[in-house]
Amino acid sequence: MAISLPNDVLYLICAQLWEKRDFNTLFSFSRTGRTLAVPALTHLYRMQDVAPVTNGGSDEDQARGRRDQETVAKWAQLWRTMILASLGKTLFPYSRYIRTLNLQDLEELLRDAKFRDQLKDSFFTGELSHAKIEKGSSFTVKGRRITQQLDPVTMANRLGEVLIADTPMLEELGGHIGKGASLMKWIPKLPRLRNMNLWDGEALRDTGSLIRAHCPNFTELKFWSWINSDADHAMASFLNEIREQSLKSLVTLSTSIIGPESFLALNCHRECLAELHLCDISADAMVNLNLLKECTNLVSLQLSETRTSTTDLEHRHNDVFLEVAAWLCGCKKLKNIKLNHFHSAPSLLTSVLCEHDIQLIEMDLDDYTMKIGKTFHRALVHQPSLQSLCLMGEGDEAGHEGYSILVDSLCKLGNLDDLRLGGVSDFLNDEDICRLAQNLPKLESFATRGWGLTDRIWQDLARLKCLKRLDFNAMTSFTAQSLLGYVLGLGHGNQGFALAVMMADMDFDLKPHEQQLIRDTLAQRVGGSFEFMLLRDPEVSEFEDSDSD
Repeated sequence: MAISLPNDVLYLICAQLWEKRDFNTLFSFSRTGRTLAVPALTHLYRMQDVAPVTNGGSDEDQARGRRDQETVAKWAQLWRTMILASLGKTLFPYSRYIRTLNLQDLEELLRDAKFRDQLKDSFFTGELSHAKIEKGSSFTVKGRRITQQLDPVTMANRLGEVLIADTPMLEELGGHIGKGASLMKWIPKLPRLRNMNLWDGEALRDTGSLIRAHCPNFTELKFWSWINSDADHAMASFLNEIREQSLKSLVTLSTSIIGPESFLALNCHRECLAELHLCDISADAMVNLNLLKECTNLVSLQLSETRTSTTDLEHRHNDVFLEVAAWLCGCKKLKNIKLNHFHSAPSLLTSVLCEHDIQLIEMDLDDYTMKIGKTFHRALVHQPSLQSLCLMGEGDEAGHEGYSILVDSLCKLGNLDDLRLGGVSDFLNDEDICRLAQNLPKLESFATRGWGLTDRIWQDLARLKCLKRLDFNAMTSFTAQSLLGYVLGLGHGNQGFALAVMMADMDFDLKPHEQQLIRDTLAQRVGGSFEFMLLRDPEVSEFEDSDSD
């Protein structure tokens, strides 16, 4: 007897499957009949980018270079079906349900060796034959004909144009989209567009007014880089042309020549801008960061200066430094802050940490020294709300005082579940590690350096019932017996536990069978893994000088 459910219940069930990213069940639903197909496809194509065959299969298979022919064939079939649906050549209009379209994934398919060698001819047949584009000219070498290479970027854009013509529900668009012309033609056809993730910001040129007119839901923008000489002016024009107070998120992932004009324009979105990530900021732009001072509703802020410069705002541009500090302290909603390769970061963050109205959850800082970090480390105690903390500064052999200050402060952050320490932990010892384990009961991931760590730490580390990852990039002297004893004490809360000992003392090398026993025990007990590496290659003398005669 068939069970009939109301449409609203079917949509609710499919929505829950989408929340769980259960692609396979939704795919099965979409093939059972029209009643289930509509709600299933509506949610399925909101996440076609996480289909099991997208990007050629699982991350593990890709890492091992195991994209088999069947996986690539299914991957190609997924894209071909969507494109044909846009042309009205499929029984069901699949393309009309697409919510996310990532053309970079299509580029990867077109670059895949198995696709080029065995599938491209069948892919570009019939209605898709016009989209096949060859790059360069064919030629012959020693009597052998060299096959022309497909131009994946041009083809992905041409196929993207076909898709865009029939994707009225599209909300997210990404990829290496052609400059200017493509987006200018596509935007009027995307009334629900909310998010763009582009390779080159140049694609945005002269599109701001079109987005304002046709995309009332547009709120998020991400791009890899924008290096045209007038990128700052073009970016500012875009920000000024889209609807005022509409942009909620702006993320740049690599070098972009944006600066004062763009910073001023971002203030037009000050009431709603919650996420701002600017990567590889130039020295000229750094001294204009104070122009962002009206953007005080930020929840997540990430700033990094380009590696080719180091701007000392505090001592060389103090007026700018004070305004930036006041700006950050005025961001009362701030939860996540990350400053990379940022010379004045410790002083700026000290001000933020001491601001009582700010309650941080995540913080990430690198490229600073223990010497200038003491005040910053003392101020950490003012943020007990911190759950994730990454400190990758440089160590100092001048004495243990600085390390004691750091450990004392960390021990007050009882809500930490993720703690990653780089050079600032170079000289932590057994006692320091034990104190951290005793005071941070919620830790799930712990990575640290250290010096002369021994089996003394394992009893206290065993207190961490939620720990799932433990990395020692430290000089360690662990015995196989103690390591195995610790592993045998792991419980249900440590499921999937990953242990890495990466700088073991030469005198504490583990025999292959001992390593394997620990590895097997971890896998059997909690489905975990074990990595082990000596401080140096045992075959190379400690005193060997490769430059000597």
